[in-house]
Amino acid sequence: LGMFSELKFPVPWGHVAAKAWGHSEGHPVLCLHGWLDNANTFDKLIPLLPRGRSGSSGWFLQCYRAAHLITLSFSDCYYVAMDFSGHGLSSHRPAGSPYHFLDYVSDVRRVAAALHWRQFTLMGHSMGGAVAGMFCFLYPEMVDKLILLENLGFLLAPEDTEAWLKSKRLVIDRLLSLEAKQQAPKARSPEAALQRLLEANRHLTAEGGAILLQRGATETPAG
Repeated sequence: LGMFSELKFPVPWGHVAAKAWGHSEGHPVLCLHGWLDNANTFDKLIPLLPRGRSGSSGWFLQCYRAAHLITLSFSDCYYVAMDFSGHGLSSHRPAGSPYHFLDYVSDVRRVAAALHWRQFTLMGHSMGGAVAGMFCFLYPEMVDKLILLENLGFLLAPEDTEAWLKSKRLVIDRLLSLEAKQQAPKARSPEAALQRLLEANRHLTAEGGAILLQRGATETPAG
């Protein structure tokens, strides 16, 4: 497990970087670093974990799932440690954009989708533990186990649970859905652009649409 590979996942503002240990066919484990850290947080930990069936006989961790104490074996796992946006080798968000916890949860959702992981284990350190806890709360069906290092997870007042779950998950799902459908801008003639604008805005007059297009459209080299 000492050897690792570098990964990059495209996002609208650049890419999310990550490093991976083990075989991609192994049980997926996504590792989340702390505030102002990066994926190298796990460099000293991952090599200590079992190397698979032919390696160490076992390194176990007790953790909680659905209020029951379980024992998790780390043999035959595929570990992916990601750099949150603006950290490590990942692209920074555009200048002036804030970094909210929910944005980090979106990063996790994007990486899981890029890896085609339907269910995986989450391991988070410090701030990464809070993000992992928040992700588990929003997407419980995607996480089989949660491992927290120096963190209490995500705590929410009971009376806020249902509203928070519906609204925040909806925000992330809609955002990723829009990104998936995003296409390259199409070049249209001035007449076709005006027609498209009027179809999308029934209250506009042709004169009003033409005025808006003066600043709302960009001329291409082809005219």
